[in-house]
Amino acid sequence: MLRDLLQESYGAMRYDLRKTVLTMLGMAWGIATVVLLLAYGDGFGQAIRNIFESFGANGIGVYGGRTSQQAGGNKAGVAVRFTNDDVEMLRNVAPLLRHISRESDKDCTVQNGPRTFTFPVFGVDPSIQSIWNLKMTSGRFLDEEDNRGHGHYAVISSEAKEKIFSGRDAVGEELRINGVSFQIVGELQPRMQEGDNDINRVVYVPYNALDVLMDNHYIQGIWLDSIGLDHNKLTKTVRDSLAVAHNFKPDDIRAVNVFDAQKQLDQFHIITLGLQILLTFIGTVTLGIGGVGLMNIMLVSVTQRTREIGVEKALGARRRDIMVQFLAEALVITAAGGVLGVVLSYMVSFSVGKLTLYSALATHAEAGDIHLFVAPRILLIATSILAFVGVASGMFPAVRAANLDPIEALRYE
Repeated sequence: MLRDLLQESYGAMRYDLRKTVLTMLGMAWGIATVVLLLAYGDGFGQAIRNIFESFGANGIGVYGGRTSQQAGGNKAGVAVRFTNDDVEMLRNVAPLLRHISRESDKDCTVQNGPRTFTFPVFGVDPSIQSIWNLKMTSGRFLDEEDNRGHGHYAVISSEAKEKIFSGRDAVGEELRINGVSFQIVGELQPRMQEGDNDINRVVYVPYNALDVLMDNHYIQGIWLDSIGLDHNKLTKTVRDSLAVAHNFKPDDIRAVNVFDAQKQLDQFHIITLGLQILLTFIGTVTLGIGGVGLMNIMLVSVTQRTREIGVEKALGARRRDIMVQFLAEALVITAAGGVLGVVLSYMVSFSVGKLTLYSALATHAEAGDIHLFVAPRILLIATSILAFVGVASGMFPAVRAANLDPIEALRYE
């Protein structure tokens, strides 16, 4: 049965080959458009995720501010300053914390031999490497032993290393920071950097060793991430706990500044989802135009084969048989056009490769560009849309052919 339908469909397609080929090309163009638009939307979403992950997509930064409301007898405008007690308190009130780190920084004079520069020097705990997703080029990052022993060790970022050491291996070398000697134990990989941002011109030292460079009793910021804990609940827990400890109202947003990278990423996810829906709609409309062409050629085929349909009905063909015959022809054209379209979309995606996005604004940001990759999920969605358009476009001509009166069809010239 299937073989007979395919043979009949092939014969009908050859009857007017030019129109059939043009219709196939229309369907191919439509499905290629759907696939490429879906791939673009998918690549855009992945680029956004890569950008956030390069800075630590799960990180939450907490910085002290000034109160803007009266609370507990204290007037507004009181500075909120963190200490080690706040770090320990947060460890206890948020048991699902994975990492927590203190962070304070100061612009310092950094020297090696005759080369002298002014760079930000960050005092951090070792867990900041996981929170900020810092990756090493060589050597190691700071560890707990360095912190406990107030060790004068440093990790240098990529541009700082290039400026001070002119490309030489920096691990094992000595840096003088504000006149104090530190030994370099690691070099960081370049991070995505916009404009004059100095994210790659930084030196990291153990937080406890920062006391030789500045007063580190008060902590400028606390960074943390969690395992499986809802970020909204975590930020609320952090703010409520600090409000109790520092005697300010929890709804006083100026008292404590909380940066939640996951919240920012979720907002971009909504934008990405909206873009993907829009691109899917545009692709479907484009494919629908090809479906109109398919419907047109099938209606012409019904008109041209009216007498043939009458003969088939006179010989005992049922309405269902006629409908299946013409619907099968439409689906064969759809399938052939779909295969051509998928091949075309793969050719375009391989030839284009990637489209510039974040690398136009930042250096070392190739991971933030849009990569056109046709994933199996995209093919499944595109095939589903193609099948719907093919059935919808072929059903009307098939029903019209099945409803022809056999006597009137035999009289048709």
